Amino acid sequence: MFSLRLPIPLEKTLITSLPKTSTTYSAYSGMTRFQVCHRYLSNSITKRGTSVVAFQDEADGEIFVDEDFLEVDPLPVELQPELMPKHVAVIMDGNGRWAKMKGLPTSAGHVAGTQSFKWIVKLCYSWGIKVLTVFAFSMDNWIRPKVETEFLLNLFERSILSQVEECKRKGIQISVIGDTSKLPKSLKSMIANAEETTKENPKFQLILAVSYSGKYDVVQACKSVAKKVQDGLLHLEEINENIIEKELETNCTEFPYPDLLIRTSGELRVSNFLLWQLAYTEFFFNKKLWPDFGKDEFVEALSSFQNRQRRYGGRH
Repeated sequence: MFSLRLPIPLEKTLITSLPKTSTTYSAYSGMTRFQVCHRYLSNSITKRGTSVVAFQDEADGEIFVDEDFLEVDPLPVELQPELMPKHVAVIMDGNGRWAKMKGLPTSAGHVAGTQSFKWIVKLCYSWGIKVLTVFAFSMDNWIRPKVETEFLLNLFERSILSQVEECKRKGIQISVIGDTSKLPKSLKSMIANAEETTKENPKFQLILAVSYSGKYDVVQACKSVAKKVQDGLLHLEEINENIIEKELETNCTEFPYPDLLIRTSGELRVSNFLLWQLAYTEFFFNKKLWPDFGKDEFVEALSSFQNRQRRYGGRH
């Protein structure tokens, strides 16, 4: 069980006398809108095949979620294990729109999105995918309202705290990429502890892109190469793609180039994510908003990937 304390005021208005047939808040009479959100979240995820209980403590605003995190999920018969991608990257898009469609605050969408995130981690872990990279917080997201960015970072910190021990037991390595200089000290400390605690875990690697941008990654790599030239450790004529790739932040993994990129919410762009690393990645775009993206949608993405021919500029 883990808890996420919401750093923004919760609505305390109770919902009363709703008809049982209501499509929005049926059977939730007497609950706050946040309680309704998390009950709705629990029901929707239970339908997707995992047991989740979520509720809000009215007294102090705590949200408690209890689930069978990382219990092995069998590989669907329509997927071939030998054709599974080694590295999957995900742009988790649509949390705000999901919340707006349900008449809930944006923060509720982000909370709902964390459950889809954990679902994808579980499936990757179960199905033999070696690396999952998720775009958790873009460097470009800093222009959003301060209350939203603070909520996201707090949510991120609580999520790491709640799952480090589980990841350690299950053999999962946690890595974080991005410009962490702007992050709160408590979050930076949490990241350092998670990376150190899980660095020897061999089974599966979870890479969290936080305050990350693809342009930033290339620039910092070029600066690192330039510094080595300046210090006499590298000659100008020795610089090639391999030299630059070694300085990219994805050098933390054995498989730095995603085989498959998934983006939700119907948007058809990469939004400054892993610009160098995506050179030969297969793309899959799904119209579902991130909180609604589950097992069926992930199987669809993997099936699409397994039916493609990857030529890397050559011919079959």
